[in-house]
Amino acid sequence: MQEIKVYNTLTKQKTIFKPVIDGEAKIYVCGVTPYNHPHIGNARPSVTWDVIRRYLEYVGYKVVLVQNFTDVDDKIINKANAENSDWKTISTRYIDAYFKVIDALHVRRASIYPKVSEHMDDIIHMIEKLIANGHAYQLDNDVYYDISTFESYCQLSGRKIEDMLAGARVTINTDKRNPGDFALWKGAKPGEPFWESPWGKGRPGWHIECSAMSIHFLGETFDFHGGGSDLIFPHHENEIAQSEVCTGKHFVNYWLHNGFITINQEKMSKSLNNFFLVKDVLEKYSADALRFFLLSTHYRSPLDFSDERLDEVERNMSRLTDVIEKIKELTVLNGNHECEAAKELLLASESTMQYFNKAMADDFNTGLATGSMFDLAKAINVYYTAVHNGIENNRNVAEKACIALKTMMNILGILESKWEIKDISSNEEYEALMKVILDIRQEARSQKLYNMSDAIRDKLGEIGIVIEDSPTGARWKKRGI
Repeated sequence: MQEIKVYNTLTKQKTIFKPVIDGEAKIYVCGVTPYNHPHIGNARPSVTWDVIRRYLEYVGYKVVLVQNFTDVDDKIINKANAENSDWKTISTRYIDAYFKVIDALHVRRASIYPKVSEHMDDIIHMIEKLIANGHAYQLDNDVYYDISTFESYCQLSGRKIEDMLAGARVTINTDKRNPGDFALWKGAKPGEPFWESPWGKGRPGWHIECSAMSIHFLGETFDFHGGGSDLIFPHHENEIAQSEVCTGKHFVNYWLHNGFITINQEKMSKSLNNFFLVKDVLEKYSADALRFFLLSTHYRSPLDFSDERLDEVERNMSRLTDVIEKIKELTVLNGNHECEAAKELLLASESTMQYFNKAMADDFNTGLATGSMFDLAKAINVYYTAVHNGIENNRNVAEKACIALKTMMNILGILESKWEIKDISSNEEYEALMKVILDIRQEARSQKLYNMSDAIRDKLGEIGIVIEDSPTGARWKKRGI
């Protein structure tokens, strides 16, 4: 199995990935709160983890990827009240909108998409255990986690509790043991959805939801937990605290966080009104361009969004599409000529694939990996020009270059549709085109222009189309059929 190094936010260093279960990779990624159409900040972790999953599967891991929907939340409730609707209608609408977007971006569906509303029993049971072992306490109809009971609190974020408490604002509930104690259960307010619990009607706090759902599907200790950098504190910090004292086990082995998307070097934010909805971006740019843009830097690095960047990426997608067509053409062109140009293409195929794999195995560095893909594309262009300038093709070498390029693109999830080969024998347009070509060839034969007739036949043969002359006229078929 390929050795993979990952940067762990918890340890602040790269380490070799060692799965809990050999040959398996269990992943939990914090999903969206479905109260609006997804923005490009939502798209980045989705695309990032899709590529990580693709690469892990490529090197041989069986991957289980869980990504939740926080379908019970203040923002959803407020949206529902503003529209005189209900929380289920709002969350369902925007979950559908999310799937529409990620499908467009070629993000493969997660193994499981749990919803908070479907796991209330898991959540309540976990809170009960936290109260029983002295790490949580009830105030009226609310339940809070006591952060002073977890010695490693703030290990993930690197914050100091004393600094946080010294600078803490006066909280609404002054009866909390510590200002930093966070809600596990919130008593119901008028007009809010609620569930029955030992502490009365209410709903869960934000942090307990992901702990309960991840443990339910992946076990008490699993491999990867991901999300945006903005979730490190307090969300993921609180997940660790409540999960580890509840189970008595180490919660997550590797914490991975993607960087922010910025607009003119400023963090994208709804409050600043500088965010972009994915559906709006896709009206102007292709899904392949947006996906590639999200992968153009290392996932931990900030990524600055601009029309200029997207315009450049769109041009690159066009260039790569052209390269795909060229290499597909070379793979059906006969020949086995061993020349310097063929040797150089073979070397480029092997070296760029090695470099691509090295980059991906080093903390999933798509920024470097994409560079090797373009290096191979350049080598294909050079070889294609040489063939069309008169050297004989080496079909075997072309096929190896084709496999390498397609492998890279499949892992990155870009331009997948461009590799599809239409069935010529059943395509009406090709049928019509071939009839015109055969009619022209027959006219040449009737005028005894046999050199032209044979040239048409031979050129078609080079691209895998066989012409068979018979007493009733010429027929055509794909080679091998």
